[in-house]
Amino acid sequence: MATRRYRILFVSGGDASRGFLAAAFSRSYRKTDQEIVFAGLDNTGVDPAVAALLREIDLPDPGAGVQRDEAMRREYDLVITLCDEAAEQCRNLPGNPLCLHWNIARLPAGDGDPAGRQDAIRALAAIVRGLVNELFSHGYLAALFHAREQSELILDHLTDGVIIHDLNRRILGFNKAAERITGYRREDVINQDCHEVMAGGLCGGKCAFCEGMVPPSKDVLREVEIATASGERRRIEMTVTAVRDPGGRQTAVLACFRDMTREQQLARRLGEIQQFAGIIGRDTKMLALYDLIPELAESAAPVLIQGESGTGKELIAAALHNEGPRGTKLFVPVNCGALPEGLLESELFGHVRGAFTGAVRDKKGRFELADGGTIFLDEIGDISTAMQVKLLRVLQEGAFERVGGEKTLKVNVRVISATNKDLRREMAEGRFREDLYYRLSVVPLTVPPLRDRRNDIPLLANHFLSRLTEGGVRRKMSFSAEAMDVMLGYDWPGNVRELQNWIQFALIKCKGDSILPEHLPPVALAPMRGLVAAEGGPGPKGRLRLDDEAVREALEKTQGNKVEAARLLGVSRATLYRFLDTRE
Repeated sequence: MATRRYRILFVSGGDASRGFLAAAFSRSYRKTDQEIVFAGLDNTGVDPAVAALLREIDLPDPGAGVQRDEAMRREYDLVITLCDEAAEQCRNLPGNPLCLHWNIARLPAGDGDPAGRQDAIRALAAIVRGLVNELFSHGYLAALFHAREQSELILDHLTDGVIIHDLNRRILGFNKAAERITGYRREDVINQDCHEVMAGGLCGGKCAFCEGMVPPSKDVLREVEIATASGERRRIEMTVTAVRDPGGRQTAVLACFRDMTREQQLARRLGEIQQFAGIIGRDTKMLALYDLIPELAESAAPVLIQGESGTGKELIAAALHNEGPRGTKLFVPVNCGALPEGLLESELFGHVRGAFTGAVRDKKGRFELADGGTIFLDEIGDISTAMQVKLLRVLQEGAFERVGGEKTLKVNVRVISATNKDLRREMAEGRFREDLYYRLSVVPLTVPPLRDRRNDIPLLANHFLSRLTEGGVRRKMSFSAEAMDVMLGYDWPGNVRELQNWIQFALIKCKGDSILPEHLPPVALAPMRGLVAAEGGPGPKGRLRLDDEAVREALEKTQGNKVEAARLLGVSRATLYRFLDTRE
């Protein structure tokens, strides 16, 4: 196997004299596996007195050094800086070379004392010779290269991907697992800008190096969606860590990541995923949404979210924004139904000073604020037909004028809208423009009501209870089986928002550790006409049981459908089945 040839650079501030000496002593060891070059930062060559000293001690001339710009462009295995100025200039050289720092004093300028200066040159040569001797004769150089090779070997045997890049996003390290996960080859990405060589960047377009933001000062854990070299979408979990030099200055970024795609797909199939991007739920309808959101997030196409009031449409919209490449920009929500038409126009498009009474200064609208990001138009079905025309222009051309202004403004905004109305019916009745509907509804998305995903009710209830009692503000509490039965049997016209309100109400009413049916809002007990109190009454020790006649009536009304009967009675299916079992 051929011996690898190592390239070593000696570089110093000022002229190249110190590097010249170091290269000459290094070449005297006649190592055939090394290419040794030197450079000075000011490109002025070598002090003639230093060159004369080499002839005096019969050392071979190392030849001409390389120019500063050339030295900074070439790749080296080892860079030895001979002063602080050179160390600062060589902070981010190509190829991520090993770096040593010797900090050798500069030669004094000629001051009319030739003998004294000659002594200083000999002293300098002695210092350099000693350092070079330790490097080559004591095994330090071999140990350095061996340590580098071993560290690369270790990185290549990790199952997690590892990428290192400098503060200019230039990739310095890329292990085999990173190649396997991303599909990119190490030789194709080393010394390249990660955002240019990888589609969307390894960060999914959401790291601190997008748009020149400040790099992280501490470890950051995040999940991102990336595109591999073949275009396949993958979900990765990534930890980003700052790399610092001995002086504490940040010099690079280390990112360790693993592919979570298969794990998440399997977890969804098994029903183990309970939340995604702040959305709570594990019902199959919600799992389908979780799969859809990352795909839609990558697109800039308008999305129309439809669903009843309180289903969490704004959470879905925020997830579509945060999971995509616009996640580092603003997410700007606007409740269109809460504002009168005149004020809504100003809110959306802004106004100029003097446009109307009270307009004492120019004001940016929500579309301007959302430039590069996402605007969320909630209750879009409530805007007037006149406003619909103005909104249509923005969607078609990305252009608008502020109220009272003449200058046309252009923006790049993704539009996500939501409504609890049936817009097709609104169109049929002439209250909503058909052309606007098709502009907004490029991707229609429906959020299921809570009554259609009852399996999520215990999960949501316990989530809200935990959140409202966290931090020791309240004692640890739980729901009784009877209270959970009531919640499972309720139809939830107000959906998740109403459920959250119930939990807040129960926390006010409940003085013990267990939430009972009587702690729930009065509306909760209205459907419970088929329930009567057992001995001891409905107090803390009392239990609620089903009444024979009420159960019989419910089964008759539903023609024997036990699921529908349980819903009529306001209890869970399990409670009804247990009751029927005792009657057999």
